Formats: sequence, structure tokens, C-alpha cells
Amino acid sequence: MKPTSRKPKARLLRATRSASAIPKVALLIETSNAYARGLLEGVQDYLRGNGPWSIHLAESGRGAVPPAWLQSWDGDGIIVRGENAAITRAVAATRLPLVNVSAAVLLEGMPCVETDDAEFARVAFEHFSERGFQNFAFCGDARFHWSTLRGEHFAKCVEQNGHSCHVFDAGEAVGDADVAAMAGWLAGLPKPLAVFACYDARGRQVLDACRRKGIAVPEEVAVLGVDNDAVLCELSPPPLSSIVPDARGAGRQAALLLDRMMAGEHVEPRMFLLPPTGVATRQSTDVLAVADRQVAQALNFIRREACRGIDVNDVAREAGLSRRLLETRFQALLKHTPHDEIMRVQLDRVKELLRQSGMTLAEIAERTGFRHVEYLSTVFRKRNGEPPSSYRLRHQGARK
Repeated sequence: MKPTSRKPKARLLRATRSASAIPKVALLIETSNAYARGLLEGVQDYLRGNGPWSIHLAESGRGAVPPAWLQSWDGDGIIVRGENAAITRAVAATRLPLVNVSAAVLLEGMPCVETDDAEFARVAFEHFSERGFQNFAFCGDARFHWSTLRGEHFAKCVEQNGHSCHVFDAGEAVGDADVAAMAGWLAGLPKPLAVFACYDARGRQVLDACRRKGIAVPEEVAVLGVDNDAVLCELSPPPLSSIVPDARGAGRQAALLLDRMMAGEHVEPRMFLLPPTGVATRQSTDVLAVADRQVAQALNFIRREACRGIDVNDVAREAGLSRRLLETRFQALLKHTPHDEIMRVQLDRVKELLRQSGMTLAEIAERTGFRHVEYLSTVFRKRNGEPPSSYRLRHQGARK
């Protein structure tokens, strides 16, 4: 369902309301973490072009009890991040148009806008695989359904690629005893090890557990979180790499769906899943787990220079190897060729520019080392299953 096709419809539906009827909307979303604040920013983005709403926002933390005012509130709609059964029961009892922005507790019969956990797991595995890791682990939090899903999808990715995934999934994500148990678990796992943490707070605990056992990060254990909460990530010693969710996009989508519902339109009660926008790489995964020094040198060179139009011969010269030997070692260690790695780095940059800039495809081709825009279009379609224009529309459409 494309956001650009819904927006005019939402405006048409709103035109049937009284000119003086400004919808009263409650945002039951905690303000204590970066993802939730991103949701609120996304709602604000939507209202800039489609408002106004009269917003009721009460500051709260994760898992807060239902506010007392909700029982008698005379409103028109609710966007809720329902993290426990009590809050979900309370909002359902209002019988108002409702959009859920959390998969922790699902609301029957209501649309839910959430992260695509299968895509988060795939991105995590690829992030580690690109760095040569062959030992993998997931550190979850059994209190949250989305954590369980991320762990299951990550383990599936790992196993489909011929490896095993170790899992730590305690029921509490706080407390010294939990970190101590995690430290013992990490100490007994094979190294070098890639650990995918279900979210940034959990990732910081993994780093703490590594310090307790004297485990070097990222040389022995690399750690990747989710949410890219810059404060949490940068406070960690070392700074924590994190997958970047499209929180603003989720907020925009939720606001659009609620607007349609308040205007009397039927919205299908299903999951609307948003993929991540990328990985913010920091020191906790800034390592190559490749024992072959010359292959590691080649990988570093590709990551630095791929968008300058280098080819495999350039990489071979940098690594001090013949092209044939370089390709043989790449295939043995990484299961793909140096050309594949160059193309991967280029296309990752192409995707970033398609999502975040207004550059033409010709400008993007020049910026990313493709000599001909036609070749870029062909390669992009072949590797991503859609042309660059379609990819850009999907990722930028909700902002328009």
C-alpha cells in the first residue's frame, strides 16, 4: 500500500468534516527512548501537511499503566504503543479509531504499524557476514514478542547459511544477575563471535558483560544493537553499532491510517511492516573477522574506495595478490567474489542516496562509481527485484 496513493484520499475524506472540527487525538507513546520519539516526530511530519489535530500527549515511560483520564476522555482517535495488556485493554474499551505502533501486545481488529523483524534480522546477519564472522549469537529479552521474532529470524538466517546460532533470552533485561549470567554465557562461546542484541539497551549489557570477563570488543566479540539511540550508543565503551529503524516513517504511516479511520474509511486490521533504513556502524562492530591478512586488507580497500570506480585488478594490487589468487581466497572465506563485494558497497550507497537525497539517478551513478546510468539501473533491478525509481518511491513516498 503506497503512501503517496493514500494521501489525497485522506484529504478528500477529511473534506467531508465540518471545517471547525479539529480531531482530538491521544498519543499514548512513551517519550523515554529514541524509537518512540521518532514515532512522535513522524506524526508531526504527517500533520505538517495534513493537520491540524488537537493532540493529547502525556509523558510516560515504557510499560506505564493506563492514564486515569482515558476512561472519560472525549476524543476522536488514539495512536498507542501498547507495551502491556493493561494499556491495550484500556484503549480497546474506548471503542475509538485506534492504531497500534507496538507488536509487544497486539490489538485484535486494529491495524498495527511495526518494524519488519525479518528484515532487521537479515540486515544484522549481512552486517556480520560482510565482516567475515562465522560464529553467531542472539541476545534477546523474552518479555517482548518482537525480540522473540528477531531472534527466530536471525537464527534462521544464520542456519540457512550453514552456521549455528547461540541464544541468550532471559526474561529480565535489568539487574546485575542478568549481566553476570550473560558474561558466563559469552565466555563459553567460540570466538570471534558476532552478537545481535534485540535492542540498544540489551547491546549495552552485552558490552558490560564482555568487560567483566575481559573479552575484547570488537576483536573477540562484535556487538550490534537496534534503534540507533545515539545517546545510549555513544555512551557505551566502545560505542555501539546499531540498526536504524524507520521510526519516523512508522509515525507517519500510523497518523495516515488513523486519519483515514477517523474520516470513516475502513482500514484493514493488519500489520504494516517497515524495514530498517541501514546500520550506524560504530566501534563495536568495526572489525574484520578474517584471519587472512591480505583478504582483510582487500576488504578494507573496497569499503574505502568502491564508489570511486575501482575494479578487481585495483583490489588485487592493493592486497599484493594476483587476481586469480585473490578471487580464490575471497570465495573460500566469504563465499562471494571481490566483484560482488565492490558491487555490494556501491549499491548500498546507491540505496542510501535514493532514500535520503533528491539527486537524479545520473548524479547518483557518478557519485557511486558507475560509469553508465543504464548499467546502474540494470544491476539495481537484478539485485533488488525492482528499479531504482520504485525503490525511491517506496522509501520517500511517505514524506511527500
